[in-house]
Amino acid sequence: MDSKEASKAVDALKPAASSSDQSISTPQEMDNQEASEAIEALSLKASSSEPSSVLASQMTLEEKFKIVRSIGEECIQEDELMNLLEKKPFPVCYDGFEPSGRMHIAQGVLKALNVNKLTSAGCKVKIWIADWFAQLNNKMGGDLKKIEVVGQYFIEIWKAVGMNLEGDQVEFLWSSKEINSRAHEYWPLVMDIARRNKLPRILRCCQIMGRSTQDELTAAQIFYPCMQCADIFFLKADICQLGMDQRKVNVLAREYCDDIKRKNKPIILSHHMLPGLQEGQEKMSKSDPSSSIYMEDEEAEVNLKIKKAFCPPKVVENNPCLEYIKYIVLPWFNEFKIERSADNGGDRTYQTFEELAADYESGSLHPADLKPALSKAINKILQPVRDHFKNDQKAKDLVKRVKSFKVTR
Repeated sequence: MDSKEASKAVDALKPAASSSDQSISTPQEMDNQEASEAIEALSLKASSSEPSSVLASQMTLEEKFKIVRSIGEECIQEDELMNLLEKKPFPVCYDGFEPSGRMHIAQGVLKALNVNKLTSAGCKVKIWIADWFAQLNNKMGGDLKKIEVVGQYFIEIWKAVGMNLEGDQVEFLWSSKEINSRAHEYWPLVMDIARRNKLPRILRCCQIMGRSTQDELTAAQIFYPCMQCADIFFLKADICQLGMDQRKVNVLAREYCDDIKRKNKPIILSHHMLPGLQEGQEKMSKSDPSSSIYMEDEEAEVNLKIKKAFCPPKVVENNPCLEYIKYIVLPWFNEFKIERSADNGGDRTYQTFEELAADYESGSLHPADLKPALSKAINKILQPVRDHFKNDQKAKDLVKRVKSFKVTR
């Protein structure tokens, strides 16, 4: 990609003006490596009229790989990913969600960021609205009508937050409808996976449902991993782009490829799991409202949750506030602004997490300054979602119904 094409790609991947007022140097002012880093960092909804597939065709293989690989905390395997991107212009990525209650920012914002990175690199993304899986896992009390309402609410949020839905690169698929329409393909696949695996191997996958091996599982929950493994092949996915908590079933899919002598295995690209806001919470919990920020939370609610969040001074590791900055704020705005009086060190803008972490660990950046800045940034991200759920009657009705539902496990 020459400097003119790189400039065009960077401009097209910039967030809309309403999302951030930050500026960025053009590739003419950077060397090639810096231009590549800029392309990787910019991941919000395209402001260009050109589709992402056109922009992807202007990127080098290395640039595509860098963007796609940046999403995953772990990649199995990197050489397979490089080979896929070289040979297939529009690889298929899949992620699935149980419609199980209100959406927190990991599902909303982080997923939008990741999807927009994938589409910018030419990938097609299939988002599996796993309504039958939610029913199997007793979400919404197993009431499929309620589960469908939550699924519709999910889609409204992704639209509002800025997921790039232009063209046909992102597809929302309801598991019940897709499985029913191609049952003759799906169920033999599920049965074959079940037949080839012993019960202890399937039980090791129960983490994908938010369960542990110590839980008393229903027969439906034992069947669930076989179905999720089948989804990967049913959807013809090249890349499994799910959270680290889904890793075990994705590995099961690769093992199944060995069993059936299939050469092309699905590549696993597992993204980081954001922790809950309270001390010791490895992930957000929908059953504990204080542990997470919901996508339609009001400004005052966000401020209060961040104010009460675990954020020990000078401690970077396992600090949820710093993780929100690293995985949400910096990728969204490409910067993090601290506003404080001159007596307290004056204003400071961080371009990288490493800079911020160093200041925080040294004590030159205090939680009392960091938390208000974090609240301000998150509220800015969430405002378009709030506006959508206030001004769009369909969205308003959906969120009202979702909030009335009891969250069940």
